[in-house]
Amino acid sequence: MSFDGSDFYAALIHELKNSLALLSMSIERIPQQGEARHDAPVDEARLLCQGVIDRLNQALLIYKAANGPIHPMIDAGSPHDLVHELAEQTMALARGRIRVETAVSDAVPALWFFDRDLVGMALINAIHNALTYARSTIRIEADMVDGCLSLAVRDDSSGYPEHILTSVATGVPYRATGTGLGLQFSRLIAQSHDNRGRSGELRLSNDGGAVFRLMLP
Repeated sequence: MSFDGSDFYAALIHELKNSLALLSMSIERIPQQGEARHDAPVDEARLLCQGVIDRLNQALLIYKAANGPIHPMIDAGSPHDLVHELAEQTMALARGRIRVETAVSDAVPALWFFDRDLVGMALINAIHNALTYARSTIRIEADMVDGCLSLAVRDDSSGYPEHILTSVATGVPYRATGTGLGLQFSRLIAQSHDNRGRSGELRLSNDGGAVFRLMLP
């Protein structure tokens, strides 16, 4: 029986991810006491644990992309439902620290064809970043932009640093860990969506805070 190091790498990430998921559920069961000295560290641990799970998911996807093209499971899904589901997850993570708003344009159709799981993973990653830097508000949006479904996470932070904006605009990752890994992950997901020769895009901007936007053709 031959030893495949790459299979071992993937299996190890899966095992770590599952263990962290159990730890996250244990942290979720710790009741709040209404005291900052108790509640704040528990919230920080919970968000950190979920953030590591997200990073492991990203590492798995990037590993798969390095060994072959990503094949999204495209199916009809409701952008309206996705936005509201993400808002509920964000409110659960924020636990009242951050106001969560939603905005779905009337132009957004009832159904769009995309990989619900992959797109949701990219947006949750952006939401985790927003929870770290937002001052008071996170807004999850859906609109039609340039003929694409635009799914955005907007916050009222100080915005993206210039080197991150440049990295996304040029397609050159500025580093392979942290935010750089998350952006590479999101770009891969966007680009894996293709319709009539047009690929999806990741767009970042600053507009009263950071704006993370996935463009799905």
